[in-house]
Amino acid sequence: MDGTVLVADDDRTIRTVLTQALTRAGCKVHATSSLTTLMRWVGEGKGDVVITDVMMPDGNGLEMLPKISADRPNLPVIVISAQNTIMTAIQATEAEAYDYLPKPFDLPDLMKRTAKALSEKRRATASAPAENDERPDELPLVGRTPIMQSLYRLVARVMNTDLPVMITGESGTGKSLIAKEIHDFSDRRTLPFVTVTAGDLTDLEGPARVLARAKGGTVVFDEIANFDEETQARVVRMIDHPGEHNPRFMATCQINLMGAVEKGVFRQDLYYRLNGAAIAVPSLRERVDDIPLLIEYFLARQERDGGPSKLFSNEARELFRAYSWPGNVRQLENAVKRLVLTARGEEISLSEAETVLGTQPEAVPLLQGGESEKLSGSVERHLKRYFDLHGNMLPPPGLYGRILREIELPLIEIALDATGGNQAKCADLLGINRNTLRKKITELDIHVTRRRKLM
Repeated sequence: MDGTVLVADDDRTIRTVLTQALTRAGCKVHATSSLTTLMRWVGEGKGDVVITDVMMPDGNGLEMLPKISADRPNLPVIVISAQNTIMTAIQATEAEAYDYLPKPFDLPDLMKRTAKALSEKRRATASAPAENDERPDELPLVGRTPIMQSLYRLVARVMNTDLPVMITGESGTGKSLIAKEIHDFSDRRTLPFVTVTAGDLTDLEGPARVLARAKGGTVVFDEIANFDEETQARVVRMIDHPGEHNPRFMATCQINLMGAVEKGVFRQDLYYRLNGAAIAVPSLRERVDDIPLLIEYFLARQERDGGPSKLFSNEARELFRAYSWPGNVRQLENAVKRLVLTARGEEISLSEAETVLGTQPEAVPLLQGGESEKLSGSVERHLKRYFDLHGNMLPPPGLYGRILREIELPLIEIALDATGGNQAKCADLLGINRNTLRKKITELDIHVTRRRKLM
């Protein structure tokens, strides 16, 4: 890499790590813990790329982006933030950030994005939309896992387009919430947001009433797969003839609609009219590392709403983390609410958590797959969802290695567990050399515990 990078972060460790990494890569680096100093450097014409945190001692990094864009329109700004909410990703996009990464970030990934920013000119963009001061500071869509951060970036990219959006995902994942966020942060935010069920379109005048309510805002068809053939035909006519005020159309769905099209139970023309942008909302099982973060969010919200102050014991938190959550985030929220009301002490114990989960439903097979599905089919669905989350953009380079690592890690851990931590037996089970296994254990940072294994 060749160029000057301006780094602004109040964490000395992050400044040191970035300075060392960028310097080794061939860059000149100016690092500061002050937004005031950063803006002075920018005003003086210094820097080819900016890497900045959001929350700084003397201000908010996102609030500085419009001024940077006005003063230096071709200066790419990469935002890094520990505030892992969809609002941060959307605000970064609205403020014309070149890129956004959550903390803790992957250093090689940040280096690649910085190299890309240095090698290309920033695209000309319109002024950022005015900030909506009525939005709450915290949103239910929180998560720091890569799959959620990719979702945030995709939502941010589609919000100010007129493309119809198809939002798919299991019950309780937040599909309707995604639709509302797209509307509330879009140019149509001051116009109505109308949710439409099949019952709203049962008579001939239903479409006209919906369009009259929408007044050019957003129309969301809730669980579109439940619409019968006649209702689907009315939706097609609505989209083709929206009247004087043309609303934006979105739809939510729990199943693979393309499969329904192939079976002849869903209209192909309606599928393509609604599938302008596809957003797949991950299940809670696909983002297990977000469960502790969601628990803390729901506990804080209960306390803010007048409930008692509670916290989870480590054992209770791990139990929740290990549960399958077939009802996803909505089920998790209800379980936390129940524990806040029923737990005897300030700390929620393992036994209390077990009692609540004992009344919860077991996980059921996904509609797209099932117990007989081969591993290759499951991996294919996972990869397709991963690519879909990136929309028209490709995932970051190095995908092959990342995917192999995700499969390799649990495979070796489970094999080690099955062999009681005996590396010779594990290597034989896997069919690899013992030295290769040792190398993988070191590379993947796997903790090995020897014990007697009952076979």
